[in-house]
Amino acid sequence: MMYDYVGGGNALGQHYNQNYSREQVKNIVAKFQKCLMGNDFIVSLNENRSENLALVREYALNSEKIKMLLLGVGVDDFCHSLNNTKKGYEHEVLYVFSPQWRLTNVFGEAKRLSIYVKINFIRKQANDFCIVISFHKRNKKIAYLFR
Repeated sequence: MMYDYVGGGNALGQHYNQNYSREQVKNIVAKFQKCLMGNDFIVSLNENRSENLALVREYALNSEKIKMLLLGVGVDDFCHSLNNTKKGYEHEVLYVFSPQWRLTNVFGEAKRLSIYVKINFIRKQANDFCIVISFHKRNKKIAYLFR
């Protein structure tokens, strides 16, 4: 397990779960990709998600580019899961990944970025639907499970 942070102490708090096999994470990624391929997903880009909006604007990411980037999220990008802490949604499990992508901003400058991607699956009729809650430059300590 690789910790991608500076400083001592535990990288993960007590609410973070890394108790996953590679096969389990592979299934989570496959479920995510199925949602993406079926357009059964949304990226939160509302006023409460200013960091998501900032990334999209700074790198001129349209919906197709976002989808293509998200399709590249893999097993080795997995960090942990955690329970949703929003009142009324405590039963939901959120999954965190941190892929590294080379993106070109609106000024033509290419940069390698660690992106913080947090997703939530919900059932919508007979299918899974994915909400990409976080999609921004990583600003938190993370620990990769398989790196």
